[in-house]
Amino acid sequence: MHRPAVLTARQAADLIADGDVISVSSSSGLGCPDAVLAGIGERFAETAGPRDLTTLHPIAAGDMSGIKGIDHLARPGLLRRVVAGSYPSGPSKAEPPRIWQMIENGEVEAYNFPSGVLYQLHRAAASRQPGVFTKVGLGSFVDPRLTGGRMNDATPERFVRVEELDGEEWLFFPSIVPDVAVIRATTADEHGNLTIEEEASPLGALDLAYAAHNRGGLVIAQVKRLAEGGSLSPQQVRIPGILVDAVVVAPDQMQTTQTPYDPAISGQLRRPLSALDPVPFSLEKVIARRAAHELRSGDVVNLGFGVSALVPHVLVEEDLAGAVSWVIEQGAVGGVPLLDFTFGVSVNPDAIMASADQFTLLQGGGFDRTLLSFLEIDRTGSVNVHHLPGRRHVTAGVGGFADIVSAAPEIVFIGSFTAGRRDIAVDDGGLDIRTDGPHTKFVEQVASPTFSGAHALARGQKVTYVTERAVLQLRPEGLTVTEIAPGVDLERDVLARSAFPLLVSDELKAMPAEIFQPHRTGLRLPAAPPHSRIAALRSRDA
Repeated sequence: MHRPAVLTARQAADLIADGDVISVSSSSGLGCPDAVLAGIGERFAETAGPRDLTTLHPIAAGDMSGIKGIDHLARPGLLRRVVAGSYPSGPSKAEPPRIWQMIENGEVEAYNFPSGVLYQLHRAAASRQPGVFTKVGLGSFVDPRLTGGRMNDATPERFVRVEELDGEEWLFFPSIVPDVAVIRATTADEHGNLTIEEEASPLGALDLAYAAHNRGGLVIAQVKRLAEGGSLSPQQVRIPGILVDAVVVAPDQMQTTQTPYDPAISGQLRRPLSALDPVPFSLEKVIARRAAHELRSGDVVNLGFGVSALVPHVLVEEDLAGAVSWVIEQGAVGGVPLLDFTFGVSVNPDAIMASADQFTLLQGGGFDRTLLSFLEIDRTGSVNVHHLPGRRHVTAGVGGFADIVSAAPEIVFIGSFTAGRRDIAVDDGGLDIRTDGPHTKFVEQVASPTFSGAHALARGQKVTYVTERAVLQLRPEGLTVTEIAPGVDLERDVLARSAFPLLVSDELKAMPAEIFQPHRTGLRLPAAPPHSRIAALRSRDA
């Protein structure tokens, strides 16, 4: 019977060879095998090895709080290349995470690719396919006709290619084969079988393990505890022991790197929603309330980080918590997604899918709409969410954003109209813009496109932009203002605050006055139409 080695984190680090490609399963602080990564950093500090590693991260490893995740490896000489869907973000006024300092200084080659594509690349490597053909990223900074996902001048020019198949353009990402996969679970038995009962998501652990194992590599699993061989329920095992070569026990492993175990996040109990903290009345809450008006009861809706994450909590406040099924890229389906740096998990989820499988839903457009944040919007409707010049470390990168917008039937971008110090009061059912932000987010051309407005129009997607003072739509003739907030002057506060001319709808109307009041709004969502075949059946039976 197979029995993996049980090692300390420092011993596991000795398994890493110079030049290895290491794939890490994590999502910021969620599911991060931090002890093993710390062990590799400890070995390098002691021995100056291993050297020249390439690391793969479908979603970031580590978060903004201290030296965690990839920052254990962010040392010149240890790290040669990083390929990641996202990177740890940090506050704008604090020292950037180590990995960002290395990227900015040109001390490491670095690519930023869509998270879903990176998961698919692992599946391609596991099944010995040459790579991934996808439309995800076309027209964005990932497109090699722009930057090809390169994050600095030290990074080689060519990785992604544009290919034509049957008269259509596709991006081609060649397979990357990992030598080592570092994954995380809750329990390992003596045969290496892994269960994830206290994890908020399996993320892509199985796919990473397959990719390394099938190509002759090693799989190192960090767990919280060991169990007797054969004592784990086969139905609960998410990674079979035949794939696991070494186990590292980290008994103080938390559910995320910042939060202890919460059974309502891992689906082991349901917590009363009254236990959730209410969202304070603010300008951001006003924006989230208006975005909620884009929803329908029965919708399946994807959700991104930022202001958009407030929308589920607005629905809770309006007694509409079950009206919408939320799907987030880390794997939760249903429930109420949490906020800030616990984003990525949900309280009371209906299901917890592998992140790699969740991206199959998202890339295929199997949902009704997505709510996402933005940094900049330009005259073509293109959006930048990943690149803040001079402060790139404040952002996390593309993550699953490009995967999600590639096929979403409807996209709702949510954020403030301007940036910087400002004084905008929510007063008497409307806005009072006393001092506006000095920087408009509606710019002539975005610094780097994460989303292409031209491609969205060609695909027939409905795109809406919700801000505190105006709602706009992307139309073939241009970006068009369809609603303005009570108290807002259209010319002074909207049109003159855009760096390019905005169109104004002939049916311009006021945003709902009730969203600007501190009390509940009485929101009611129209019902989503049934599937066309269900509707036809009901019509026939009637």
